Amino acid sequence: MSDKTPPIAQQRPHSDTRHGITRTDPYAWLRAENWREVMAEPATLPQDIRDYLEAENAWYESEFGEPTKALQETIYKEIRGRIKEDDSSVPAPDGPFAYLSRTREGDQYPLMARTLRDGGEEVVLLDCNAEAGDGYFGFGGAEHSPCHKMIAWAADRNGSEYYTIHIRDVDSSKDRDETIEKVGSGATWANNSKSFYYVELDENHRPFRVRQHKLGTPQSEDAIVYEEQDPGFFVGVGLTQSRRFITISVHDHQTSEVWLIDADKGGAPFCVEPRHENTEYSVEERGDTLFILTNDNEAEDFKIVTAPLATPGAAHWTDLVPHQSGTLILEIELLANHLIRLERKDGLPRIVVRDLRTHKEETIAFPEEAYSLGLQSGYEFDTATIRFSYSSPTTPAQVFDMDLETGERVLRKQQEVPSGHDPDLYETRRLFAKAADGEEVPVTLLYRKGLKLDGSAPALLYGYGSYGHSLPASFSVSNLSLVDRGFVFAIAHVRGGMDKGYRWYKNGRAEHKANTFTDFIAAAEMLIEKGYSAKGRIIAEGGSAGGMLMGAVANMRPDLWGGVMAIVPFVDVLNTMLDDTLPLTPPEWPEWGNPIASKDAYDRIASYSPYDNVEAKAYPPILALAGLTDPRVTYWEPAKWVAKLRATKTDGNALYLRTNMGAGHAGASGRFERIKEAAIVYAFALKCAQLA
Repeated sequence: MSDKTPPIAQQRPHSDTRHGITRTDPYAWLRAENWREVMAEPATLPQDIRDYLEAENAWYESEFGEPTKALQETIYKEIRGRIKEDDSSVPAPDGPFAYLSRTREGDQYPLMARTLRDGGEEVVLLDCNAEAGDGYFGFGGAEHSPCHKMIAWAADRNGSEYYTIHIRDVDSSKDRDETIEKVGSGATWANNSKSFYYVELDENHRPFRVRQHKLGTPQSEDAIVYEEQDPGFFVGVGLTQSRRFITISVHDHQTSEVWLIDADKGGAPFCVEPRHENTEYSVEERGDTLFILTNDNEAEDFKIVTAPLATPGAAHWTDLVPHQSGTLILEIELLANHLIRLERKDGLPRIVVRDLRTHKEETIAFPEEAYSLGLQSGYEFDTATIRFSYSSPTTPAQVFDMDLETGERVLRKQQEVPSGHDPDLYETRRLFAKAADGEEVPVTLLYRKGLKLDGSAPALLYGYGSYGHSLPASFSVSNLSLVDRGFVFAIAHVRGGMDKGYRWYKNGRAEHKANTFTDFIAAAEMLIEKGYSAKGRIIAEGGSAGGMLMGAVANMRPDLWGGVMAIVPFVDVLNTMLDDTLPLTPPEWPEWGNPIASKDAYDRIASYSPYDNVEAKAYPPILALAGLTDPRVTYWEPAKWVAKLRATKTDGNALYLRTNMGAGHAGASGRFERIKEAAIVYAFALKCAQLA
């Protein structure tokens, strides 16, 4: 360690009064007045802010980055050695062709390709490596046209999530002159292949408008198909599995509404059912009948209803799969003769297939204590084959095709670990921690067999707990670099996610948000009680809203943690929720509360917002990672948090802020660059555990 001192941010007090309460924020100046411009063009960041962020980066580099360079390189090589670099997805059939994505050895980015349906020579449609250049490259996906002659593909060049849509001619392998600028990432083709639909972003980066682009015309002439007036709602575009309808989904985190457009004829969209607060639904279609997944009428774990296409409103909804409390329906896939649903029951996923001709059902589940399942929707509707993926913390990913007429299951792909992986060396467990109010919080564990339960092992405890997002118990090539060095890797499935159903989510948001934090603490205490680790040996990790969890538990129980790793952390919750000009603020109010309109919400958020609750006391070592152009968690949140911690905390423990000056919420863009970021995080964990 050097004898230099860390950067101390200048304090420029800024006062704000709400509900008769005045707060003074000494680091408000780190929020650039021209932040919208900075998102699009990072070079416009004001110099004083740039100087501070670069000083923090220099401190990180001199005190941690450079001293752990060899360790990071070792971890990087380990993780990369577990990845089959020359790899491809299982081809997905669509008419005369089958489409796939592939990575080549040494390449940072994928390429899109196709073969004839039954195999044969592969034709590369798009090579992202050739398009990426040297800077940031965020690939927004590629969609082939129904005629199979064009590809609409999207790219973000600075991490701001403003995309440009390009149109590639398959025969010539060249892009057309026309591009669609500064829009969302997706393009959904009309069935005649002469136009596509896309989402436009407003000045606050909110997806708010759907336009139709007709090939051969300028973007300025693209017709507005739908425009959302409520700043609290986002808009997305998709396609029913049958390809009969373009779907426009309008939603916040608790309420949704769907509009349909005839994918053959075009025209104006029609609404399936007007939005109702706290009611969500999504739509598929089969033979003039709509199949709707919804939580309508207090079906909190969702049910499936049907409705005539001619009269689609809720008054005509009929239960097909009734609500069953404790069995959460996550998603559905609708084929010509089968309805497939992905469910979660007792914290574990399962797939249920219903034959729509006989109404018989078959359940697909696996015997491990904790595992992950995923449906992989294909392009075709008139098929009797489904594709799904399976993995667990000890079992690398497998992709299966299942014939729904015969029940035959075929393994199409097994994730290869080139450097070797023996599942028999590892143990996966699903334990339960007792929360403060008696709830049982699931905790997934991965460790090497033979672990001594005497508290000597370090543990990495990972959490999220927001937006109903559940953490899958899946295989990770990264985690093994810790587990093979003696770590216990643990996932706390805290409230705020939907790991135990919608109720689990509801009891971890808004007025119940504190449950997320106390559940995570309970998980740590369970690891200590059962001898998996010890106080001060547990390294906590979370990103984005999980970074808010990190900030909260660091404030609440700093004694528990050997270190805290906060990745693009949402830590300035109160100020962000008070700023309705930010991209995500109005749509976020249902999740956290609206502190502008409600003093109760203001007081509640103020009670846990990590930035507002930093105190003069000892904190564990902390690493914060940020992205300058991140539109979801703006760079100034972790910057302000670290600045305040530096000025306030009483210990001499490590505190590092590393801001990627050329990336956004997802971090670095290339797959190998992302491994380098994982190596930083794991090197920090090993240092905290005194294993490096």
